[in-house]
Amino acid sequence: MLLVGCNEDFLDRPDLDNITTDNYWQTPNDLNLFVIQFYTSFPGWSPGEWSGGIYWYDASSDNMLRTNVNNRLSGRNTINSGNGNWNYSNIRSVNTMLSKYQEIDAPFEEMSQYVGEGYFFRAYYYFNLVRSYGDVPWITDPLSPDSEELYSERTPRNEVINNILADLDKAIEYMPSGEVSNGNRLNKEIALLFKSRVALYEGTWEKYHSGTPFGVSGSDGTQYLQIAANTAKQLIDNPAGYGVYNTGATDNDYWVLFNQTDFSGHPEVMLWRAFDRDLGIAHNGQRYLPRIGGDVGLTKDLVDQYLCADGLPISLSGQYQGDQGLENVSANRDPRFAQTVYLPGDPMEEVNGEIITAFEQAPLGQSGSAGCPSGYMVFKGANPDPAQYSSGGVGTTSSPIFRFAEVLLNYAEAKAELGTITQTDIDMTINALRDRVGMPHLTLNSIPADPNWNFPGLSPIINEVRRERHVEFAAEGYRFDDIMRWQAADELIVNKRFKGVYFVQEDFPNLTPGVDVLVDADGYVDPHQNQIASGNQFNVNRDYLLPVPLNEITLNPKLEQNPGWE
Repeated sequence: MLLVGCNEDFLDRPDLDNITTDNYWQTPNDLNLFVIQFYTSFPGWSPGEWSGGIYWYDASSDNMLRTNVNNRLSGRNTINSGNGNWNYSNIRSVNTMLSKYQEIDAPFEEMSQYVGEGYFFRAYYYFNLVRSYGDVPWITDPLSPDSEELYSERTPRNEVINNILADLDKAIEYMPSGEVSNGNRLNKEIALLFKSRVALYEGTWEKYHSGTPFGVSGSDGTQYLQIAANTAKQLIDNPAGYGVYNTGATDNDYWVLFNQTDFSGHPEVMLWRAFDRDLGIAHNGQRYLPRIGGDVGLTKDLVDQYLCADGLPISLSGQYQGDQGLENVSANRDPRFAQTVYLPGDPMEEVNGEIITAFEQAPLGQSGSAGCPSGYMVFKGANPDPAQYSSGGVGTTSSPIFRFAEVLLNYAEAKAELGTITQTDIDMTINALRDRVGMPHLTLNSIPADPNWNFPGLSPIINEVRRERHVEFAAEGYRFDDIMRWQAADELIVNKRFKGVYFVQEDFPNLTPGVDVLVDADGYVDPHQNQIASGNQFNVNRDYLLPVPLNEITLNPKLEQNPGWE
């Protein structure tokens, strides 16, 4: 993956595999060229890639399904004999940079941006390891292959998180504000947002995994929830020009956040990846999103979470028209529904504002990448401009890497979990996002009890904060992490099969003759019924973390295996 928008320096970077102390660390620009390599680690389309990018990442959650079941959710994961995600190569590279920059004969202010980026990326890579494995060895020196420190015991996850937060504090201190940024480079505000993400993740993980083999002894996560709230509030109070994108076009502002070719100066998209067709740097993502299903489909679980236009859930609202047909299920709903799910009449091909080809029905029943196995096809992220998909390798549509909406919902959730959320907090966060789409405000003291809440044992406000996060970030890749940190597999995954549309034959006149659509007893598309008759068998005593790869334990016997994988 490549953030080409950093400028063309990436194309001129040195051979990073052959850098030595003698031939490289000479000028601040050497740091610049070195740190650019790490931007390729961010999510999004990479040059030449054939996929739906971030808009398919939710296929490892209850938001989205593929024709075949997800191995982790279904409990089919096995111990990897290779490295899996246990990879320290980028961490070693960052450690090298952070140990060498002081040798450069230049004022620190000429290097501070790059050093700050180095600390950010080390935090980023370690956070990815913690999300996957929990406890991991914390190493900050650029070690040689025979260094004893390479064979260290696993550092407790909370200690690793503390070190990650300390690295992010350095990134916040060293990197300048993004007020003059075009969104192609990390800055102070992005580091603040990411710090709030890390702290919220750990705070909720420790709270909801308390008393389990995955928890942290003696901690309920409160200190991290407070850090998350404080950090998010710091950014909300000092946004440096960032904010919620809202032009008043309630039926369009949300959708256009995800399908532009240029987010320069965008108030909400804080970091994005630029492409350049003239440089041969483009992708094939739009060969899928506005044209075919890509073998992914949104689920009934997600669709049912969207409120009706009166602000009430479908279980309580008289506006709900039922779910027999896309027109009915989408009627009188939160406008984010229609800007996330393809509906009849939506553009698949559009030139100069004129719709040439409109969506009619999802390619249900088609095989491979052509199909949409749930009947709910992804509209979010689709760019109907044919110049983006007329041939291979021409796509320059970008997608957000970090957007300001996250810090708002991180703050709201942290405050709700702490039990200190106020109406003012809700107004500056959840209601600011609802204003974009013209939805009624959430009022703290009058939340109607939804009989279909996913978490009836939790407070009404926590349920509604989670709902808001669910719909605001649908199909952006947040959902799996949310389920893991909330210890929510029992409620959302175990013994469940994810369903699709209510199937009415007349709604799919183009269904291939002879193709059988699997449907459950209630009439909903049920593509996994033959694969997992009893539903997903996610093992709650094992599958919240990945197993440490066997070859890593062979190389370092001090590494203990994760719970349930022994």
